[in-house]
Amino acid sequence: MLGPGDKLPAFELPDQTGLARSFKDLVGLKGLILFVYPRDMTSGCTTEAREFQERLGQFEDLGFHLAGLSRDPVASHQKFAHKLALAYPLLSDPGTGLIKALGAWGERTMYGKKVEGPQRATFAVGKDGRLKRVYAKVKPAGHAERVLAELRAG
Repeated sequence: MLGPGDKLPAFELPDQTGLARSFKDLVGLKGLILFVYPRDMTSGCTTEAREFQERLGQFEDLGFHLAGLSRDPVASHQKFAHKLALAYPLLSDPGTGLIKALGAWGERTMYGKKVEGPQRATFAVGKDGRLKRVYAKVKPAGHAERVLAELRAG
């Protein structure tokens, strides 16, 4: 997995509206919080997406924009974003190029079974495109608040 100081890989991926997005399109005044999640509409991913949405204004007040990333297709992201009234982009990476480049791919346990796929992780990226913080093996509940608290602390 990439770590602090590493450069975010270049990307151009569609969001839930089908619009192609790159880092330059998504970065805020200070940076971007990019969270990788396994799958739309699952309980853990719903919890995580909602918690980020509830704190969206606070992240923006600190100069950070938010974006989610999974391998789900645009149509799935569109339904997920609509259901949760998400006001930030969900990037679709069905080929897993960015997910794998970030190092957020590997074996994990899902519903008691070992599977290979996206691993829940969050990357705090500075305006310069370098990773400031990396959160690996994230637990959904309370994670958005933890990221927010650490950004506030500096």
